[in-house]
Amino acid sequence: MNRENFNIEVPQFADRTVTIAEFGAKKNCSALADSKANAAAINKAIAHISELGGGTVRIEAGMWITGPITLKSNVRLYLEKQAVLKFSKNMEEYPLILTNYEGQECIRTVSPISAEHVENIAICGDGVIDGSGDLWRPIKQFKLTERQWEALKKKSTYIIETKEGGIWLPTESAYLGNEKNIQKDEENALKRAEAFYDFYRPVMVSLKHCNKVLLEGATFMNSPAWNIHPFFCQNLTVRGVHVNNPYYAQNGDGIDVESCNGVHIHDCVFETGDDAICLKSGKNAEARAFEGPCENVYIHDCIVNEGHGGFVIGSEMSRGVRHVLVENCTFLGTDVGVRMKSALGRGGVVEDIFVENIQMMNIKQEAIILTMSYVLNSLNRNETIAQTDEADVPHFQKIHFQNINCIGAGCAIKVEPIAGREDTICHITVEDSYFQADVAQKITGDGVQMERTQFV
Repeated sequence: MNRENFNIEVPQFADRTVTIAEFGAKKNCSALADSKANAAAINKAIAHISELGGGTVRIEAGMWITGPITLKSNVRLYLEKQAVLKFSKNMEEYPLILTNYEGQECIRTVSPISAEHVENIAICGDGVIDGSGDLWRPIKQFKLTERQWEALKKKSTYIIETKEGGIWLPTESAYLGNEKNIQKDEENALKRAEAFYDFYRPVMVSLKHCNKVLLEGATFMNSPAWNIHPFFCQNLTVRGVHVNNPYYAQNGDGIDVESCNGVHIHDCVFETGDDAICLKSGKNAEARAFEGPCENVYIHDCIVNEGHGGFVIGSEMSRGVRHVLVENCTFLGTDVGVRMKSALGRGGVVEDIFVENIQMMNIKQEAIILTMSYVLNSLNRNETIAQTDEADVPHFQKIHFQNINCIGAGCAIKVEPIAGREDTICHITVEDSYFQADVAQKITGDGVQMERTQFV
């Protein structure tokens, strides 16, 4: 794939700066009133700069507790070194809304940072953005030591028992919401969902229908759900950021790029509780009702220290993913190195994907996996592939791996097309690669071609 084809436009900003302190924000405050006042001050500064034609809103060194903030066109939010923007958690500031998460419209709370239908925006600097996700997230017992689990139970006694062990919930609201899970199409859904408020945890940074977006330098951490979620954006650049979540963070994805066109992610470091760098495009027939593939994506020179997957496509890929180049990345200790996942019911096509010059070490499961059996799909589980509408059948095709080097994995390569439809994963090539793994290959069908590839 020609790298010159990725012409991502980076935003530019007027030489104009204000500080949030100038608009009344105060450091080192923790009360609800302080959080609301700081949020009002930051949003006022953002609006002021935007109305003047653009510029920079500077967050100076110190601890700033705040409620949700909204970015506006032509504004760069800049965090100085040792600046920490820490988000509060309370129902008054974060109302429930209908938004898009995990590929479908659903109920969530307002995100700590959001932007919608704006252009020329940025979050930059050397500071830290902390989403206070530890106040929202459930935690699975099997991911913790016995001492960690016992310490957690002293904070909250709300636990769901499963076959894999307990799932700890931080509040009664989250616990009850797990049982009720009010759906968006129910009568008075938002009002009824308020009783289970903590269940509807948000993504930390929500960017919807934006053009010319830059995330640079800052640390994004401790998100309630996904860390960064660009949705139907164009000209997105993410460079030099650190994205951190604890390894046990439920749904603690690093960045989920959904149905975006023109994306450049490079020189970033990820350590997450779920997939690190993920491309998505909606789920099932609801997503396919309108066009919006994730396309023209260039990812390079990134490090993933921990996460479910280093580079991932899916499982929400129903509008399609295409024209992607991933190169010169390092995945260390992830559950899976490269994972492309879908299921019957999704539909959509993943194609024209190039993954090159990838170094992996100590991968717990597969170095590379392409699977159509990621989850139980929304179709009747007794329905056969012959009875399925062809629009519900997903496809992976024209996917090329070259110079993949992996030292230590449970399995080198696993390929699982839909049973009875081996054509759902085809035209896959693996070239000039080296794998040290417990199991070399688990490949169903003949859709994979190997050349100059060694298994040890």
